[in-house]
Amino acid sequence: MANIKSSKKDIVRSRQNRVRNSSWKSRIKTEVRKSRTAIVAHEAGAADLVKTASRLLDKAVTKGVIHKGQAARRKSRLARRLAKATVS
Repeated sequence: MANIKSSKKDIVRSRQNRVRNSSWKSRIKTEVRKSRTAIVAHEAGAADLVKTASRLLDKAVTKGVIHKGQAARRKSRLARRLAKATVS
């Protein structure tokens, strides 16, 4: 355990950030999973679900939860799956 006051504060702050980030990541995973299952099932609202997942990924980037490259990669993969499913 740290002895310096600022280090103790850093530990508290990192715990708070970890809890906040984990809830964001959980929301992201849920939305991406919903959109992927909708794409596979050829549901009508799949495009809307992909759109909400993309917005959530963008918001997570602005909050600093995930890296912008990771968000771009996930959005790209979702868009490709959607495009491939709508063409078929």
